[in-house]
Parts: sequence; structure tokens; C-alpha cells
Amino acid sequence: MKLIFAGTPDFAVLSLRKLYNNDQIEIKAVITQPDRRQGRGKKVQYPPVKKEALNLELKVMQPQNINDDDFIREIEKMDIDLIVVVAYGQILSKKILNMPHYGCINLHASLLPVYRGSSPIQQAIMDGRKKTGVTTMFMDKGLDTGDIIYQKEVEIKRNYNAGDLHDRLAQIGADLLDKTLTDLSRNDLTRRKQNESKASYTNKLSKEDGLIDWEKTNQKLYYFVKAMNPWPGSFTYLNGQLLKIFEAEPIKGNTDKKPGSIVEADPKKGLIVQTGRGLLKLNKLQLAGRKKMSSSDFLRGNKIEQDIKFEDKE
Repeated sequence: MKLIFAGTPDFAVLSLRKLYNNDQIEIKAVITQPDRRQGRGKKVQYPPVKKEALNLELKVMQPQNINDDDFIREIEKMDIDLIVVVAYGQILSKKILNMPHYGCINLHASLLPVYRGSSPIQQAIMDGRKKTGVTTMFMDKGLDTGDIIYQKEVEIKRNYNAGDLHDRLAQIGADLLDKTLTDLSRNDLTRRKQNESKASYTNKLSKEDGLIDWEKTNQKLYYFVKAMNPWPGSFTYLNGQLLKIFEAEPIKGNTDKKPGSIVEADPKKGLIVQTGRGLLKLNKLQLAGRKKMSSSDFLRGNKIEQDIKFEDKE
């Protein structure tokens, strides 16, 4: 089976590697997003999928717009059977979707139709879900609306943050995608329509989305901190300085202090904050320009008075 693989972030790397090692598959090219300048030095950074493709000595294509007519003509010359998409980052036109003999297959990091869109992993944790999963599907012109092929359920363990769940789903998703293509080559696939009445959507996250809203309950903020770790990261401001929060836990108790007020700031007892309802203990954090550390270590080096309030801006 001759195919093109389209993907960009770390989530897609294991899928690319898995399909490359399948003797029944020939990857004719890898399509990924253009290189970006990132970081303080604005150095050019390759997308993770491009790095892997180059290591595997595969042809890499990086169109600004995958639906450009000249680029579509390039794809047509390859005479491919299938396009596989894993978190590519651009919408494929109807012309591309209809081009391959078998169509286009997508791997998505949720149990569709729940959590369509760009941030299903973070949203599942933010919502306090106990389970999520991965789905392979035939693509159509809608946003993650195509017919479902296979799904695999995954438990969201209590200690998982978004990074942990990402890695778990990437591995299970790669295996499920490999099975999907193997069964496709044998003409041994079934497909079923999605239940539109159960559909929900997620948005693309930005760094600004990590700002902590202390008006929320301690339980919701517990899930929020986990969902934002490692990216975009949850944060607040302390005396005008950016403070990143990496780990937190809800604890029993409540006060009459305003949400965001520091209730306890002791190296032995911890850093405890009043939320909209309940208390939140901050366990791992990082002040701007400093290294990441436990709240105990942070409080030994930074004297914080009780009743100081975290802010939502510098």
C-alpha cells in the first residue's frame, strides 16, 4: 500500500515510525507544517515529524497551503492509495480527500464524536474524565466528522497530566492506526456513522489560556493545572511576577478570604490558596527567571505574607 503520511507534532511521531516498520506499507512522502522560528534566539525549528522523517530517510514536503493547486498536482503524480493524517494542522480540501484510491484516514486523540478539534487531550483532563481514547476514521470535509473505523478506550489515571496522557495515547494510537491499515489492505474494515447528538468540540490552545482563574473551585483548578501541564502551562502573578504552577492538589477547608488569596505560606505546611470554593495546595512551581521547585523550597527562599493575593496580570 502506497501512502502519504501527514502529521506535525510529537503525537504523530510514533505513528509514522510504526507505519514505516510495516512491511506492507510504502511511505511515498511525509507532509508536515513549515519550519518555524522559535525561542529567544528565533532559531529555525523543524517539526518533530520532519525530524523523524529525515532520520528514516523519507521524502519531506512542507507546503504553506496543502490545498494549493500546484502542490495537489505534485501529490497526483505519486499515484498513492491512501493519505494518513495524524495531527497535521491544516484542513484538507475535498479534492485531496477524494484523490487516493482508499481515501484519507485520520487518527484522533479522543473517543469521537466527543472532543472533536485541536485540544482533546487537555479537555478530557480539564473535564475530570476517567476515560478517553483514540479513534481511527475515514475523513470527510467536516471537522473530525467522518465515519469511525476503530476506537480504543484508555483510562486517565489520577496522576496523569496532559503530557502523560499524550504519550499514552500516542503509543496506543500508533498501534490502532497500524491495525487499521493492515485490515484495510485485507478489505476487512467496517465503518459506522458518528452520533451527532453526542458531538462536542475543543479549541486550539494558546499560552494565554493557561492563566488561572481563582474564582473557579479547587477541584476544577486541580484538573486545570494538570490539563495545562506541560503546555501551555498554568500561571498566575505574584507581586507583578509571573508564577508558573506545575502541580497542585485540592484540600479540605474554606475561608472567607477572596479567591486567589494566600491562606498559608509555610515551608512545612505548604503554599495554600483560597479558590472560588475550597482550598488549593500548590506543590510545584516556578517564578519567572528561576528554576522549577517544590513549594517548600520556594518558601524557604521567598518570604510571602498571608493575605497576599495572586493576580491575573503583571
